[in-house]
Amino acid sequence: MGEHIVSLYHLNDITEAELRKHLPDHPGLRITEIGPDADPAGHRAELATATIVLAPLEKERRIDAALLDAMPNCRLIQSVAVGFDGVDHVAAAERGIPVANLPGFNADAVADWTVGAMLHLLRHYAAGHRKVEQGGWGPEGLRGRDLSALTVAILGFGNIGRAVARRLDGFGAEIVVHDPFPSEPGRQYVALEEAVARADVLSLHMPLNDATRGLLGDELLATMPSGAYVVNAGRGGVIDEPALARALDSGHLAGAALDVFAEEPLPADSPLRGRDDVLLTPHTAGVTWEAYHNLRNRLFDKLAAVLAGKSPVDVVNGVRPR
Repeated sequence: MGEHIVSLYHLNDITEAELRKHLPDHPGLRITEIGPDADPAGHRAELATATIVLAPLEKERRIDAALLDAMPNCRLIQSVAVGFDGVDHVAAAERGIPVANLPGFNADAVADWTVGAMLHLLRHYAAGHRKVEQGGWGPEGLRGRDLSALTVAILGFGNIGRAVARRLDGFGAEIVVHDPFPSEPGRQYVALEEAVARADVLSLHMPLNDATRGLLGDELLATMPSGAYVVNAGRGGVIDEPALARALDSGHLAGAALDVFAEEPLPADSPLRGRDDVLLTPHTAGVTWEAYHNLRNRLFDKLAAVLAGKSPVDVVNGVRPR
């Protein structure tokens, strides 16, 4: 049986035509697109012969255990993102199917957004703009903070966390890091509780799992310095959003910048909407032209290598290829 790529992924123009254009000739290669409005469960015939599956991003189209059982020939599920929420990677491991992701393709984009969001909060960009638009002038109510005078705690020190730290080094901020796997010598690694308690600005870049879901709740937020800020460009579910709103309402926190949310799109009744002390963006921190090209090129390179008989890289569920 020849190779059969089934794509459940539909962003960034990664179509059948694009895949064929960028993949080397391979005898018997089949490529099947299952559109963004289709339920993957309705395409079991195509999935039954799939050897490589490009995972969807939407939770509604997630590759679950039942769907994995319909993919007996699959030897790789490739997420077309850093995250891999579009597949039950634990169930895939139980079935011996490697799940791989694309780490680092948008690290610079997300790091730029993160530092920009910090400056937005610390220097009151939105309020200053609003003041000029409304005919006002002068610094009253707009006195900000210097990054060089602050401690920034980075929770999660992978590709993006390290890229944020490099940028903050240029501002002269004190940086403390919490990560279970120290990866950069010379950084100040501390326990979670200490990192949060010292953070004038808390920058979140953690994965979402059972240990981190709702991690930043009332108890931890209360330990932050008065007037501190929270920035999240990692995973929305790491923050208890009602608890964050309470900390802002009480004045304990001065502001927050969020690109990711526990539920996306952000519900209309979210207590984080309509606030002058919160910056909201629609999960676009990593969306730049450079990141777009990085993602596509890395995906094509990885697929070409697997088709050439090489083992997949960046496997996230510990499965060795068949």
